[in-house]
Amino acid sequence: MASHINHDLYKVFYWAAKTGSLSQAAKALFLTQPSVSHAIKQLERHFGVALFLRNAKGVELTQEGAVLYSYIEQAQILIALAEEKMAALKNLASGELRIGGSDSLFRHYLLPHLEHFHEQHPGVKLLLHHGTTPEIITYLKEGSIDLGVVRMPIDEPQLEVRESFQLQDCFVAGSRFAHLRGQVLSLDRLLQHPIILFSRNSRARTGITELFQSYGYSLKPEIEVGSVDLLVEFARRGLGISYITREFVTKELEEGSLFEVRLNVPIPPSRVGILTKRNVPLSTAASGFIELIR
Repeated sequence: MASHINHDLYKVFYWAAKTGSLSQAAKALFLTQPSVSHAIKQLERHFGVALFLRNAKGVELTQEGAVLYSYIEQAQILIALAEEKMAALKNLASGELRIGGSDSLFRHYLLPHLEHFHEQHPGVKLLLHHGTTPEIITYLKEGSIDLGVVRMPIDEPQLEVRESFQLQDCFVAGSRFAHLRGQVLSLDRLLQHPIILFSRNSRARTGITELFQSYGYSLKPEIEVGSVDLLVEFARRGLGISYITREFVTKELEEGSLFEVRLNVPIPPSRVGILTKRNVPLSTAASGFIELIR
């Protein structure tokens, strides 16, 4: 088998497989149908297997053709992404910036930066993808976002991490637990009260669970909620003691509707990182935004 083959043949194969029709492939590529048929035959000779079967509607992949298509499809997606990136490199008069992050990071940290960026580059469309850290990592690997803003640590060889800023998590409570204000609680005493945690698989929840385990305690919440807003509201209403990022409840702590429940063990701060896909050039928009928020 020859070691090299004209990559245009793969493009013809991709469109024939995608459309299930040699004539549709020819139309998409501005070729004649005989040219498409000839390209397919060249590929089949190259690999020594049949790639398509003819049917009443056109063509369908053989088992071997389906294996080849699974790889060629990924290559075509990457090529399309590369073309989009190159087009975006021209200027910031148009294009889009796709960012992944949690609802709370968007609201409490990224919003002012997004507002500033939008004022500078109103022609750039902003697309925000909300999710937990594992979801953001998946979006990046799939190429559906340009960058993600997530909690550290991140150990993903495919991704590049730029550290950005620091957050401090803590336990907070409302007036129903006013008798705890000013006290320093042991973990054992804290766990005598109802605990409210974020329900999803967030980095913050994983971190506090592991911290308690390191001291020999199992942290089992009485209430689990799906948003930071509910963590705040449930604590204010006295349903329990919420674990939350201090920077997200600055207003409530200052006005006194919540207070911090202090512990006799330290809760390590967490760093937030900006994730991008390694060895994939950033668009001008993504590069500009990263510089802005750093």
